[in-house]
Amino acid sequence: MPALSPTMSQGNIAKWKKKEGDKIEVGDVLCEIETDKATLEFESLEEGFLAKILVPEGSKDVPVGQPIAITVEDADNIQKIPSTLGSGSEVEEKTAHQDVRNSEKGKEQNSVDVNALDLPPHIVIGMPALSPTMNQGNIFKWRKKEGDKIEVGDVICEIETDKATLEFESLEEGYLAKILAPEGSKDVAVGEPIAVTVEDPDDIEAVKTSVGGGSGVRKQEPTQHESKSEVRAQKSGFTKISPSAKLLISEYGLDASSIKASGPHGTLLKGDVLAAIKSGKGSSKISSSEKIKSVPETSPQKSPSARLELKTQPQQSDSFEDLPNTQIRKIIARRLLESKQTTPHLYLSSDVILDPLLSFRKELKEKHDIKVSVNDIVIKAVAMALKNVPEANAYWDAEKGEIILCDSVDISIAVATEKGLMTPIVRNADQKSISSISLEVKQLAEKARAGKLLPNEFQGGTFSISNLGMFPVDHFCAIINPPQAGILAVGRGNKFVEPVVGSDGIERPAVVTKMNLTLSADHRVFDGKVGGAFLSALQSNFSDIRRLLL
Repeated sequence: MPALSPTMSQGNIAKWKKKEGDKIEVGDVLCEIETDKATLEFESLEEGFLAKILVPEGSKDVPVGQPIAITVEDADNIQKIPSTLGSGSEVEEKTAHQDVRNSEKGKEQNSVDVNALDLPPHIVIGMPALSPTMNQGNIFKWRKKEGDKIEVGDVICEIETDKATLEFESLEEGYLAKILAPEGSKDVAVGEPIAVTVEDPDDIEAVKTSVGGGSGVRKQEPTQHESKSEVRAQKSGFTKISPSAKLLISEYGLDASSIKASGPHGTLLKGDVLAAIKSGKGSSKISSSEKIKSVPETSPQKSPSARLELKTQPQQSDSFEDLPNTQIRKIIARRLLESKQTTPHLYLSSDVILDPLLSFRKELKEKHDIKVSVNDIVIKAVAMALKNVPEANAYWDAEKGEIILCDSVDISIAVATEKGLMTPIVRNADQKSISSISLEVKQLAEKARAGKLLPNEFQGGTFSISNLGMFPVDHFCAIINPPQAGILAVGRGNKFVEPVVGSDGIERPAVVTKMNLTLSADHRVFDGKVGGAFLSALQSNFSDIRRLLL
């Protein structure tokens, strides 16, 4: 699977243009691939024959780099391709199995070989998953030292996750016998052993002697013989539950007995609940049939606990429909979230009078037979404002910690499509006439809706415009599209009665059409002065629209 855009990590096979056995020339289109931006054609860089298609049409979320087809130089070699290579999933599965074997082999080589039978009853504590996105962490500080007594709820250590530095609380009482990952350990994978605990303080020295050192101890299951009551409890699900797991179960209305516990002594952990939520295995406590039985026509007396359980259950419909997301929508969701989390948004709003623009637009149509939209004129007005205030036509370089001024004014236009929001670019908009901008926007919008945009037509841009004036939207705040530093949200025009000074100098009430503009700016690039200067230049362009466009 090729990477057809800088942000592409996976793609969908929309259509194969060649079939097995076909001759391939350099530049021939092999297939159409739906990326995170558009549907693009994948051209062959070699000549030969398409021997085997590994990933059929309609395949979703194929990772970049996964084999999708096999080509050969000689047509006679097509028959030599093993028939067992039936699909891309098989190739991926074999690769995954090989990766697992290699990783396990590497772990064994880097680990201290501990025979659990030689150790007294103990528990190996693995690196916990303290956030849903955490896959590794750093040991920031150990709050307990080897030999210390541990109670349930005691903070064992502080772990630096992908979000923050959090405290790791013990779910078991005992004694900290051995620290396997010392303070300062970096990138410790979730589940990798970080410490060993024992129940009896007399066993501490035995564990220290058997476990010589190193953070790569292979995780062992608890070796103590469990009592009959513990065995019975594990068969029924779990014996203990962590506070965070209990909170998640309550929030999502899950049946705790259907969730598999992975913690020590059958403890149900937060990660177990998150995994159940993700897989959909955590069923509701009350099935639909039980709900019907629990609400008969005659209302018998229910116990307080039963009424409480029914009350706490969220309302669930009997039927639902899963709506699969396109690659574009997945990337949009991720990028918008990153923008709000990493970009300090500054919002500035202003109203502009539309009447000069509307009069000029009408004149162009009647006298010159030139049809342009309000959005076309807005693009030109914004481009000229950026040219007049070059500090606004810039972006933030995170590596250098500097503001970078852009050489050209390239306006990204938000276009809604069935697959998601696209932002085709009108390049050098300040140098183009209103009619050429209008024609270019129409062509780009058609290509965006058809998924035929080329990479250079949507990658880049120095400033964005999002126009919802065609809907009953008076004003809104748009989210910045990184690495850009600004986006202008355009609302619809509304009529207002305001005092207007006539040619005779007398102030009289008049009806004017106003449109709200809201600037969302990266506060690292825009301060109040730059944002105000940009909106001021924009207002001047709208009030003297003829000078701007002629």
